[in-house]
Amino acid sequence: MTAAVDRRSLVLVRGRTDDGRESPRICRSCADGFLPHREAASTAPGDGIGPLLLDGVRARCADGDLRSSREHFEAAYRAAENGDDGPAAASAVLGLSGLWVHEHRGMTAGASIEARLRHALTMVDPRSPLALRLRVRLAAEADYRSGGHAAVVAMLEEARRAGDPTARAEAASLAHQCLLGPGQSETRHELARELIAASFRTSCRGDLLMGLLWRTLDHVLDADPHAERHLAELRGLLARQDHLAVGFVVRAIEVMLGIRAGRLAQAEAEAAACAEQGVRAGDPDAANWYGAQLVAIRWYQGRIAELAPMLAEAVNSPELSAVDNAYLAALAVAAATAGDRRQAAGALARLRGRDLALLPRSSTWLAAMFGIVETAHLLGDAETSAAAYELLGPFARLPMVVSLGVACFGSARHSLGVAALTMGDAQRAVGHLQAAVRDNLAMGHWPAAALSRMRWAQALVLRAGDGDAAEAGRQLEAAMREAAELGMVLPAGREVHVAVTAAGSGGRRPLVGCRREGRRWTVGLGRRSVQVEHSLGMAYLATLLANPRYEIPAVELAAGPVPHNEAVVAAGAGTAQRALDEEAVRAYRRRLSLLQEELDEHEAANDIARAEQVRAERDWLIDELASATGLAGRARNFTDNEERARVSVGKAIRRAVARIAAADPIIGEELRTTIRTGRLCCYQPNR
Repeated sequence: MTAAVDRRSLVLVRGRTDDGRESPRICRSCADGFLPHREAASTAPGDGIGPLLLDGVRARCADGDLRSSREHFEAAYRAAENGDDGPAAASAVLGLSGLWVHEHRGMTAGASIEARLRHALTMVDPRSPLALRLRVRLAAEADYRSGGHAAVVAMLEEARRAGDPTARAEAASLAHQCLLGPGQSETRHELARELIAASFRTSCRGDLLMGLLWRTLDHVLDADPHAERHLAELRGLLARQDHLAVGFVVRAIEVMLGIRAGRLAQAEAEAAACAEQGVRAGDPDAANWYGAQLVAIRWYQGRIAELAPMLAEAVNSPELSAVDNAYLAALAVAAATAGDRRQAAGALARLRGRDLALLPRSSTWLAAMFGIVETAHLLGDAETSAAAYELLGPFARLPMVVSLGVACFGSARHSLGVAALTMGDAQRAVGHLQAAVRDNLAMGHWPAAALSRMRWAQALVLRAGDGDAAEAGRQLEAAMREAAELGMVLPAGREVHVAVTAAGSGGRRPLVGCRREGRRWTVGLGRRSVQVEHSLGMAYLATLLANPRYEIPAVELAAGPVPHNEAVVAAGAGTAQRALDEEAVRAYRRRLSLLQEELDEHEAANDIARAEQVRAERDWLIDELASATGLAGRARNFTDNEERARVSVGKAIRRAVARIAAADPIIGEELRTTIRTGRLCCYQPNR
């Protein structure tokens, strides 16, 4: 189908610029639609207005360059208005309105374009295709601002009856954009098919690209497992001939897919490049979409609080869509996470208004609801959670996608589960969150799956049925392992871990213990245990675990296992205690020499995995020697400098905890929560 359009259906014309140069090719139907020579013989491609209109059409239709097209159409409109040329003015203002609905943001810009559309309507035959297209655009703009779609759908019916292919294609595309809220999937699919079919009558590549874009987006919004097939077809067309505006949306969807795949750092770099393309295309949402993608990335990185200042400024920007409440919801989450309950509660109150049900069902509604539910959970607001739960119920099967596929926060069932948790309804929370894990895995949203697993574990602890504690432990362990692999920090992960650990031990939190067995240590927590290799950090850690709630100076840990009183006296007197004795230093250096030889062998054999293991041990030994020796390899005296002891002991303990966490995330998280390092070190279990 696509090949036929490219080779046979597109009828192309060339315009000429004011200096006589030929402009790039544009579709004849686009030229006919924007050059009103059939209605006003005075306006022809050879006069001053015609070339401006042609350049505007070329920029929008062929190049997707919205910025340039607005400049050309603006100049054409002024020339037509000065010449009292109604059809030309109508064509120019239609082009100036843009490819998307609501391209002109802010009260002034929006009112200006509406006034021009209405004025142009008085200058043309009310029965003409131009008048029909003007009415379609006015209906779409009004519907979009109100969050509705009835007027533009009615105008689409009129365009169908009129039989003008350009008016019908424009009406179908604009109506589709007004129907991007949840619950309109079937109608949107019909409109996308209609636009693709209409593109064969208009012979316009831009119509075909828009039809394929809407079809692709519809499948993304439905969480269709084959959505990326449609994206690939669209990407193939753009590879043959670029279109900046459509290409920008495709690239934004690709950033979203990168976030879902868990490539968070890479997605952040791609989001910045995507925003640059949006600026080149002249898309009014270039900066806003970048902000939305950054919110999604920081949310899954556990760094959403960092964005609170930026979001506090952005929510009042006139560049935001009139029906976009996702930024305000993001601010509420960021403020609540940062501990600013006043700002979070204020943002949440603005979102609720008189009735949360009145929030416009726009393309960002589901994302806004995600933020509302998370904020209500952080603030313990059961009333707002209950209202959100009722509103989200009919859309449980949908993914929470932002705008035109810009970002995704996983299955709506996740938010239903979190709302149920806040309401204290553990039974419903378990069901929703278990289903959310399944949905998120199906769509390949690994960060969302990890987050839903953590909340599922929390719900299981709250329900406290037979076997729930064991299942909660399994789900939390899987969530923490996945989060570590993806570079995520799970919000409230520590609190959930504490609850799961307590539930698994009959409500009393067990202590971590360890014992040395040759060159290995066995570390245990309740029924869990793991073995790790011996290290200096493990020796320090063992001392802390053997003395729960007792503060031990770092210099005393560095001094080694000597009687407590003797160590304290030595530390107070400034007695020099070596971190490593001479025999240990020589042993470390012999081991380093062997490791270097082994590393060379594995690298020569291209055994990357084993080489990495050897390199890690080598680097650790180098670090140990560096922290334990001074200039020319002389042993350092810790008690000569408490700061050196603090830094060295803290680093060694953190390395030991990291090795334990890599083998068992549950025990590792318990140690991260309860081990305190510094000048005084302590194992402080909360019981």
